[in-house]
Amino acid sequence: MHKIEQFPEYQVPGANQHYFYPYESNGGSVVAIAGDDYAAVAADTRLTSGYSIHTRNQNKLFKLTDKTVLASCGCWCDTLSLTAFVKKRIQMYHHEHNKIMTSNAIAQMLSCIMYHNRFYPYYVSNILAGLDENGKGVVYSYDPVGHCELSYYKAGGSAGALLQPVLDNQIGYKNQIGIEKEPITKEKAVGVIYDTFISATERDIYTGDAVIINVITKDGVEVKEFDLRKD
Repeated sequence: MHKIEQFPEYQVPGANQHYFYPYESNGGSVVAIAGDDYAAVAADTRLTSGYSIHTRNQNKLFKLTDKTVLASCGCWCDTLSLTAFVKKRIQMYHHEHNKIMTSNAIAQMLSCIMYHNRFYPYYVSNILAGLDENGKGVVYSYDPVGHCELSYYKAGGSAGALLQPVLDNQIGYKNQIGIEKEPITKEKAVGVIYDTFISATERDIYTGDAVIINVITKDGVEVKEFDLRKD
């Protein structure tokens, strides 16, 4: 949207000008890694606005089912609105069909919801992680208008550009010759996620304080939390 400063001929001397911009970037970063029988998804706990920190203890992981977790950051009011709507749709599906929606179905539903609002999009960075019908880990990433990509590792949020190269190197083995690609264990996935957030907090002021990691297996969701730098 063009602001009136870009058109000086429309300015009226002495007139008060009011603008409405509904979005606010509240920072935060998200990471997810999927394995053969698990998925690990994480987000930091810092909630900011510019150079102000609103809270250092905000969980940005939303458990949708026992096999699906949504990590969301960006505009916090949009995050709360979107996640509440998604949970409501999952509950409606359960009451209507008497079964729990799968991770793949939730991923498609989330894409449709965001695309439906594409002209006034949710200003959020979403990563959905979980287990599919066969118990294999899956990771879905989204842009604000609902484009969905299936992968087995992904980073997003304010430090996404810093986190993704670390994942490319440690998980995707990009541009490495003579390296034997071994299956990523849960322990390694958690360690890599923690290392990526440590590196991101050194460069991104909107990411920090702590990182919460949800490890999703057939037995449920295990929660881990690690401290990060506070400044």
